[in-house]
Amino acid sequence: MIKKAYIQEYGNSKTEPEFEGVKKVLESRGVDCEFFTIKRLLRDQLQITRETFVVGDHISMSHIFKKRSIQLPSSYPESLRKYLKRNIWETTVRKLIMNGNDDLINVFVKPKSKAKLFTGFVIQSNYDLLNLQSLPKETELFCSPVVEWLSEFRVFVNESEIVGIKNYSGDEAIQLNMDTVETAIKEFENSNERTSGYGIDFGILKNGETALVEWNDGFALGSYGLEKEIYTDLILKRWEEITQCDKLNS
Repeated sequence: MIKKAYIQEYGNSKTEPEFEGVKKVLESRGVDCEFFTIKRLLRDQLQITRETFVVGDHISMSHIFKKRSIQLPSSYPESLRKYLKRNIWETTVRKLIMNGNDDLINVFVKPKSKAKLFTGFVIQSNYDLLNLQSLPKETELFCSPVVEWLSEFRVFVNESEIVGIKNYSGDEAIQLNMDTVETAIKEFENSNERTSGYGIDFGILKNGETALVEWNDGFALGSYGLEKEIYTDLILKRWEEITQCDKLNS
């Protein structure tokens, strides 16, 4: 049972709107909440046990899990790849820079394992490859052709159930094919990649097809205005699932 929560702040108690909402929900449930900074986290000043809950951004949460050798799923799970409706390939910074040529024009690139290492971007000329020069050469990357999205939505799933859908880009009136969405979620839930809580982004392509944008783990998830009680329950459930690992006990 969660008795205490650490909520990330960025100085002077400034925090993300999602985190503030979680704090209010948890305090209404009698959970003691305390703000923390990335500096405190890096100095190992948080007492993280099975009775604590950490709410933070992707960088902070990834630090916690990496330190405890907890492996996290890919943003393109194998069970969902057929719903991408586009080719996704893997490479490294070294290979991409060495092979830079006109074939890379209009290719989208993003980090593979460190999701927030840099913001994904489109290569429009070989000059754009300079954005990768400062990274370790063996940094793993995902690449894909650029496609046109008419509308994009995040579908929130907790314990195998869709608990919310929020439009975050494009024309909200252009709706998802929910048969495709529900079938994809069912296949993911029936795979060995499933997790308890996540956000799965789908969009509508220019040709009208509903396609997977990416899968997002539930431990650090943009809410896009999802009701704070529902959001709190989702990320808490995912945290509890991850912390079943004994290595998380301090």
